[in-house]
Amino acid sequence: MAKRAVSNLFRDVHQANLTKAQPLAARMRPRTVEEFVGQEHFFGPDKLLRRMLQADRLSSLIFYGPPGTGKTALAHVIAQHTRCHFRQLNAVAAGIKEVREMLQEATAELEETGQRTILFVDELHRFNRSQQDVLLPDVEEGRVILIGATTQNPFFAINSPLLSRSQIFTFEPLSRAQIKSLLERAVTDHERGLGNIPIHLSPEALEFLAETSDGDARRALTALEIGVLSAEQKPVEFTLAVAQDSIQRKVLDYDPTGDAHYDLASAFIKSMRGSDPDAAIYWLARMLEAGEEPRFIARRIVICASEDVGNADPQALIVAAAALQASEFVGLPECQLALAQAVTYIASAPKSNASTAAISKAREDVRNGRTLAVPVHLRDSNYQSAKQFGHGVGYQYSHDFAGGWVDQQYLPESRRYYEPVDRGYELEIRKRLDEIRRRRSEMKDGQISDLPTPPTHDETS
Repeated sequence: MAKRAVSNLFRDVHQANLTKAQPLAARMRPRTVEEFVGQEHFFGPDKLLRRMLQADRLSSLIFYGPPGTGKTALAHVIAQHTRCHFRQLNAVAAGIKEVREMLQEATAELEETGQRTILFVDELHRFNRSQQDVLLPDVEEGRVILIGATTQNPFFAINSPLLSRSQIFTFEPLSRAQIKSLLERAVTDHERGLGNIPIHLSPEALEFLAETSDGDARRALTALEIGVLSAEQKPVEFTLAVAQDSIQRKVLDYDPTGDAHYDLASAFIKSMRGSDPDAAIYWLARMLEAGEEPRFIARRIVICASEDVGNADPQALIVAAAALQASEFVGLPECQLALAQAVTYIASAPKSNASTAAISKAREDVRNGRTLAVPVHLRDSNYQSAKQFGHGVGYQYSHDFAGGWVDQQYLPESRRYYEPVDRGYELEIRKRLDEIRRRRSEMKDGQISDLPTPPTHDETS
């Protein structure tokens, strides 16, 4: 009996030491479903994951979202709620051997006690295909409940067989109000938080941490802990200045081959297309701050100038091409000025995708339709024997006619691809083409007979 008491005493001391060493964010992890903050879209009352817990029908789960949004915390809450044995692995440090050992232990636990094991794998996307495949049999048979956490799109980073056996839940950054509630809870919690330290947390400091943490609870709680523990006087005056000195510079989530890279580029282009220069400039700044290559950005600007502005403002392509050239010539940081000029110009310009639609339709016809022959009068006649084949015969030189236009067949059959919009300069183009098409229609109907007779002209190219 005395030996057991001593053993329990040592265990309690060890646990107390471990808890003391934990950062505030780890100590303040929620212990119950009610304490968990955020992700109401799938964990709120009557939402899917809450229903799965209530029905005791928990399958393997994939938690996908940015850091500090509660992925690890929710895994602990679920283990506590379901009374499952909880084992945790970090995919960076674990190999196939460690995974197999944990799966074997989980199976033995289930056979001996009937208790299931939740295997929480942090950064699951770091497991290679072989490591992910090792999990499949135990996940499929229900011998272990896998909860995998990832900051990368699971549809790109995780094997399809594992995805098909799991429910995927997308975590969103916490709101300012949610971050503030967590900070206030940490300040007043005497058991796990900072409640034993007298703290005057100013509203400005609270608002600043909630704003600059970017929805990352861990980042906000870490800044709070640093500011409080580094204070030399009690009570702690946690002012805005203290908050500013306590939070680290943002580490932007940006993998040049990952989701953030493509998501930011997509938002950037769509903001220019949507005529929102403020949004476009913000996404430009995000990419530049994250270290994106100016050449990559400049190419997207050039593409947008043609694809989305087109002939509604032909100057846009010139501005975009100049920005690309300037980026190559001067580099960062100065090239950000040329990029910003091009981005704001293109975002503010009238929009037309008529030329984009025209080439798309024409190429589709070329790929899928009957190949049209070049009309004989349009064929090259700049070689000695061309006239023997009739090439160029009958070609009419447009500049010999009034208005620089003559009704002449340029396609063997009627096709219409380019439909100018009624915005910007393309409105003028539309008026001109409408007039040409009207005259062509009238001539076809024989309504115009007094057009000037063209002189003989040898121009055939």
